[in-house]
Amino acid sequence: MAAENRIPAEPGERELVLTRTFDAPRPMVYRAWVEIGQVQEWWGPVGFTMVSCEMDVRPGGKWRKEIKSPEGQVFLRYGVYHEVVEPERLVFSYVTDDIGGARDHETMITVLFAEAGKDKTRLTLWQTGFDTVASAAAHTRGWGSAMDAFAAYLKRA
Repeated sequence: MAAENRIPAEPGERELVLTRTFDAPRPMVYRAWVEIGQVQEWWGPVGFTMVSCEMDVRPGGKWRKEIKSPEGQVFLRYGVYHEVVEPERLVFSYVTDDIGGARDHETMITVLFAEAGKDKTRLTLWQTGFDTVASAAAHTRGWGSAMDAFAAYLKRA
């Protein structure tokens, strides 16, 4: 599996782009993003656990996930699906809420699933609309770790 976590070249940009190639066919990779039983197995940075998960994967459908850090802090993530094009693309809003702490500005995520050779998928995640550069950097680290967890899940699946 090739990994490339690309941060936009211009300093100070408030977006992130991550691209990874996974050793799994595109329909399998896509389903792992839209089927609740699979999402519960990998969503979140390495070492985090899923506390609760709700997903209505359709345009206008809502999603909500709570994850717990190894230190016991619970983070709420939620949003609304805007586009669902199987097995090519997901577009959804994304809000981070540190339950009892800070709440991030709403951002938009586009996830593209492209065939990258026999039984390989190139996944590109593009997140825009951060209110600060620091928030974009934190999400870059978080998504990079989540993609590591996703890769490990795909190997087990």
